[in-house]
Amino acid sequence: MNKKAIWAIIGLMTISVVCVAWLQWGLIRTAIRVNEEKFDKTVFGALAAVANRLEDEERKEAMNFYSNGYLARFMERQNSSGNVLDKQLLEIEFKLKQNRPGIPASSLASDIFGQLTADTCKCYNCMLRRENSYETAIMAYTLQNTFQPLEQRINAEGLAEILDQELKNRGIDTQKDFGVFSNLQNDFVIANGHYLVSATPGPESGPSFKDIFASKYKVTLFNQDEVSPGLLMVHFPAKSSVVWGSVWPNLLGTIAFAAITMLCFGYTINVIFRQKKVSEMKTDFINNMTHEFKTPIATISLAADSITSPMILGQAEKVQRFANIIKQENKRMNNQVEKVLQMALIDRQEVKLKADEVNVNDIIHHAVENISLQVEKKDGTVQYRLEAENPVIEGDMTHIANVINNLLDNANKYSPEKPDITVSTRNVQGGLEIVIADKGIGMNKEARKHIFDKFYRVHTGNLHDVKGFGLGLSYVKAMMDAHKGTVDVKSEPGKGSSFILYFPFRQEAKIMN
Repeated sequence: MNKKAIWAIIGLMTISVVCVAWLQWGLIRTAIRVNEEKFDKTVFGALAAVANRLEDEERKEAMNFYSNGYLARFMERQNSSGNVLDKQLLEIEFKLKQNRPGIPASSLASDIFGQLTADTCKCYNCMLRRENSYETAIMAYTLQNTFQPLEQRINAEGLAEILDQELKNRGIDTQKDFGVFSNLQNDFVIANGHYLVSATPGPESGPSFKDIFASKYKVTLFNQDEVSPGLLMVHFPAKSSVVWGSVWPNLLGTIAFAAITMLCFGYTINVIFRQKKVSEMKTDFINNMTHEFKTPIATISLAADSITSPMILGQAEKVQRFANIIKQENKRMNNQVEKVLQMALIDRQEVKLKADEVNVNDIIHHAVENISLQVEKKDGTVQYRLEAENPVIEGDMTHIANVINNLLDNANKYSPEKPDITVSTRNVQGGLEIVIADKGIGMNKEARKHIFDKFYRVHTGNLHDVKGFGLGLSYVKAMMDAHKGTVDVKSEPGKGSSFILYFPFRQEAKIMN
């Protein structure tokens, strides 16, 4: 799969996830709007019921005051029969003001009740007249209350109980602040079930309880009056928690699953890129291995043909020469195969170190002698500064020698003109440090990130004679980890590279660097 196809898939997947999240958010917003409308409708319904109950309580108070409960039963009959007394109130008020001017409504009601008490006639017409008179008396008493202050017409504690009951009956049980606002005083006279004795009349002071006053949840009180004396207002500080209550699980679930989807998608894309890179490196590895094996095979084939030639068979020196060539090329192939097998063992974590006392200075001395011939062919130099006073560490001599030889071989290969290689040692806290530095082509930051990856090889531009499988530095890193040491690299393009190795004196010692 090429990069264009991968990026196309990434783009489509990203757009799909964003669109799904946007659609889900649209559904959540709709649910919030529906919940808010439902909440508003429920609250207004509860407030209307509270206002009606306050009016009913006022009528019942009139009946109980004048007739020891008889009018209460009358009112219940009137309400159960569907008659609405409120509609007749204005007519009664008009008649009272027109026909009996100057007579207070309370006096009129008292007169009517006095007549009703004195009238003991049981005929149908008398009973009908008494019921009509009761109705007139109730409305007269109600009319009388319109001239009383609003706070005197409402029981503060009873209002709190009624409001709680109506809201809970409708499924709303959350924190609230409520108050009764008087149009006459332009301020609240009752708040949260308590009378406000310090309310200051007059429009100049402005209303207290700003949150309650600013609430949209309000209903007029005593609508049977010519002018409503005030309002019942409610404020819900925790309204958002009620509205969002049923939405939070969906919202959190959407966020969680979207995050999981994006993480899995990101991980999948990362794996795809890594696998693509590994595939490319393996392809390079196979190509390099083929090239590395092709050359010695061809050399062995030519040497074998030469030995079998009748002209060569009689010349012992030439036969010996070609036999040595075959032996060297065979050893070269065997070393290449050994590298691959070593990496396979490392991958399976089956490498076992043969820990022993190892003199690092001696290993470096032999390694420098071996690489010197190759460096001198390129008119280069390799030197060492063995400054470690205690060069003996605990480790596997074979693997330590291979690590140093690999780094020296890389320093030579990536120094195309006159290699200048330096190997130095010094004692540090808890162990020994080895620095192998060259002045070759160097590496950029991206290359330094991957040089210890298996099969990875630094790009050399137009330099095509650098051979290898890309296994050397991954082997170095694995062996340093096995020895509980560290390997670091400092490099700049065009200025060369420095590999810094740290070996602890003892395998059980902790790394101090």
